[in-house]
Formats: sequence, structure tokens, C-alpha cells
Amino acid sequence: MDYKTRTKIARIVVDDAVPVDSEVIILGWIRTVRVSKNVAFVEVNDGSCMKNIQGVVEDPSAFPVLDQLATGAAIRMKGVLKPSQGKGQKYEIGITELQLVGAADDKYPLQKKRHSFEFLREIAHLRPRTNTFGAINRLRSKMAYAIHKYYQERGFYYIHTPIISASDCEGAGDMFRVTTHDLTNVPMVDGKINWDDDFFAAEAYLTVSGQLEGELLATSLGDIYTFGPTFRAENSNTSRHASEFWMIEPEMAWAELDDDMDLAEDFLKYLFKFALEECAEDMEFFDQWVAKDEELRQRLENVVNSDFERITYTEAVKILEKKKDKFEFPVHWGADLQSEHERFLTEKTFQKPVIVYNYPDEIKAFYMRLNDDGKTVAAMDVLVPGVGEIIGGSQREERHDVLKDRIISKGIGDLENYEWYLDIRRWGSVPHAGFGLGFERSLMYISGMANIRDVIPFPRVPRWAKF
Repeated sequence: MDYKTRTKIARIVVDDAVPVDSEVIILGWIRTVRVSKNVAFVEVNDGSCMKNIQGVVEDPSAFPVLDQLATGAAIRMKGVLKPSQGKGQKYEIGITELQLVGAADDKYPLQKKRHSFEFLREIAHLRPRTNTFGAINRLRSKMAYAIHKYYQERGFYYIHTPIISASDCEGAGDMFRVTTHDLTNVPMVDGKINWDDDFFAAEAYLTVSGQLEGELLATSLGDIYTFGPTFRAENSNTSRHASEFWMIEPEMAWAELDDDMDLAEDFLKYLFKFALEECAEDMEFFDQWVAKDEELRQRLENVVNSDFERITYTEAVKILEKKKDKFEFPVHWGADLQSEHERFLTEKTFQKPVIVYNYPDEIKAFYMRLNDDGKTVAAMDVLVPGVGEIIGGSQREERHDVLKDRIISKGIGDLENYEWYLDIRRWGSVPHAGFGLGFERSLMYISGMANIRDVIPFPRVPRWAKF
């Protein structure tokens, strides 16, 4: 069989780039088969776009292979492209050759009906063949390209930070340990695990962020970004948490908090505009079938066309305290803002994206620059309607002695483990800033998908690591 000379369905039905009367070869998977005495219709999708294409057999008796075709089967279809005689489609293929490549029986779980997302998570190896998950995976691919395109065109260097790390960037301690120890016979010394006998001769973990290492590269190269997997051993069974996810983390030398906020706003607008313009077919599907009541396109266009409001944390608290109806979580200066607070600010108060900055030191990480008031740090969160926080970032603490004191006072671990991080504050330290955007959460916002498990091909969550 000829598997090399083929036409992808997107070239026909999306790009409109194949002339009528051309001979085409389609390689794909059957969505439906309808066979009668005088005619047969074989509807095929190849994953290149949302739409299917229909092949027409005008003499079914000449194609005995039709008896073996069923939903899910892989086929090779050769024929002539013609204007369609049916409704809802522009083209069809007059089949001249039809070959079964991979059979599927009646136990194939993706029959022509609607399946719940819960059921589809159980068969994550097959769900990409559905309309929804085909669209999600195409969107994921195109948005990953958009991220690289954005930073490369602006002179940022793409760097790879370690997946195995010895430090905890966030200081939360929710990390997956990496070890080659025999867990049935762990070597001990004086009642403690002997890490000298382990593979790295030290405690090691899966990374929670590439930020700390990213700072090192930024203070050498200027502007950098990371885009890779991160891991959190947080036992959170919510629709917004996953144990393995991808993060985009730009870092800029010679930059302060205002520069960080400028970049975050511009980056979000670019991503959302890219999705609307370059992923139009899939976005139309999400708007119609996934985010039915959310006016998805309008929400994204609102972000793209808005000037983000910028308010201090103190100003935000004053606004929230004036709200007549009580929140589920009380608001007071020093408390971390909850999703209900963030959404009130962005949806009710300003009705557009909001950047809140200068948070209390007590609720933020050790690496954030201490402001002159001694009570707040140069941190910022970008809030968007419908979700709340979507980006978190800060100006980093570039003063050696201040950073050293913060590591000690925050109690995040042995100071020796952070000597390398302190070194760039000893020699040639400069102001620098950056932020993190969770890739999956941005995909949720763009697509309207409600669960993070449904925007990553094979989700990793508590008590679930299949496939």
C-alpha cells in the first residue's frame, strides 16, 4: 500500500487547497459506515482537523471489504474529489479503492454517541480520537508553538532546567523523591537515611520549578525562558490540580516589577489572540460544545483588548472589605486572596484583567524582593475573569545579605543547599524578574475545559498514573 502519497483532510476542508477532480488518498479512522444496496458512505477522520470527509461507493457489491468496516477501523481510501451532494459538507470523495488497514470490532468503546469526560479518562489512550480531545491536542500543539514563537521573536533564549533537583523552589515540601535505594532495605546511619549510598549521594527530587536555575542563566544571557514539566506531590483532588504539568517561566535580567507586569500582560494577550486567529476551527468547536454558556470567544477578546488594571494588594483588600455581602473566606490585610476574592475584583469591580502587586511578605516565597516598607514584597498576580489568578511572578531579591536572611527566616532548608543560588548575588548581581504560567491552566482558560485532567494527554493525579 502507498502510505506516503496522501492528502490530509485539513488540506481539503479547512485550507481549501485541493482542486476538484483531483485524485486523493486519505488515510484515517472510520467514524461511521452506512451501506445500502445502491450506495455506501464511509466517513473518515485523520486527526488533521475537526471535520471528517465522506467517501462514496456507488456500487457496494464491487467492494466486499465494506462488510469488514466498522467505527474505529483504520482504512486507506483512494478516489476523486468532488463537490458534495449532501448537506453540511463541501466535498466528498468518489471512492475507487478501499482497503482495510486495521480492523475494529463492535467492542470498540468509542461508538457514535456522546461519552462523559469521566468515562473518557478511563480510556485516555483512545480519547484523542474523539472530537473534543482531538481539538484539545491540536490546540496544545499550536499553543506550545506560539509560546516558543513569542519568546524567540523577542530575543529570549530557551534553556533547559533540571528535572531532577536538590532544592525546593517554593519551600512547600510537596516534592516527589528520586532514589535508587532498595525501599525494603534502606541504609541507615545514626537513625537517619544514608544518602551517601544513594545514586546522587544526596537527597534528590523531581523539580517543582525551573525558576532558580533560570535566574542563573538570565544573569548570564539576559532574557531566558523555560518551558518544561514540573511536579508537585500535593494531595489535591481538584479540577485545577495535577501532579505533573508544564510551566512557562520567563526570567529577565536588568528588570524590575513593572517590566515583569508588562511582559505578563503582553504575553497573555499574544497567546489568546493566537488561539483565536490560528486555531479558529477548534475554537469554534469549544465555543459551541464545551463552553456553551461562557461566551468563550468574547471572554478571550476582552482580555486581548483590555488594558490590565494594576492595583496594590492593600488597595485590593480595601475594595474587598467594602463588599456588603460576606465572602466564604474573610478578607483582612495579611490573608492570601482566594479565588472568590480574585474573581470579584476582575469580574465585578473592574470587569477586565487585574494585576495585584506588592503582597505581604508572610504569604509569599523567600526569593521575592523585600520592599522598602519591610512588610511587602515585589510580587504580582495576574487575575482574569472566570478563573482568578492565571500568572504569578515577582522581582527577585538581588541583595545577597537580604536573601540570605530570608532563606533562614523562612526556614526552607539547609542554607548550604542554596549557596549556588546566593553566588549570583555575590558576584555581579543585578535586578531581575520573572513569572510562571501553568500551561494546562492556560489551555483550560482558552478552551473552556473545566478539568485539568482533560487538557493533558495522560494526567497524573493522586492515585492515578495509568498509561
